[in-house]
Amino acid sequence: MMNRMLDRADETDAEVNWEDQCKINTFSKLNQRLQYRKGYLKEKKLEKESIEDITEELELMDGGSFFYKIGDAFVMLPMEEVEERLEKNLSEVDKNVEELEKEISELDCSMEELKSDLYKKFGKAINLET
Repeated sequence: MMNRMLDRADETDAEVNWEDQCKINTFSKLNQRLQYRKGYLKEKKLEKESIEDITEELELMDGGSFFYKIGDAFVMLPMEEVEERLEKNLSEVDKNVEELEKEISELDCSMEELKSDLYKKFGKAINLET
């Protein structure tokens, strides 16, 4: 006796035409992009958290000079300049996070449209869950 993935009632005789295949391929591409963007967003949120932690630590310091990483080198900078650079970095990361969240939302919306169209035609015979 064979194990079937679908019940006979869930099977459909709908043929996959060129347009359907294009939608499936587009969904796959969007899903890959979505997964990549979600990973990148997670990295950016960790970076933001690190910058905020460093900023809090600097507030507890008395002043003076600190090592600041620029490229591959560490440079001794006065506290005020370090704070300015951290502030600038934080605003850049915030902007990146905002853009990524917007892009993720747009990808989700596009994928939901494709899911709706494909499930309408194929029902449970197609699995588009990510």
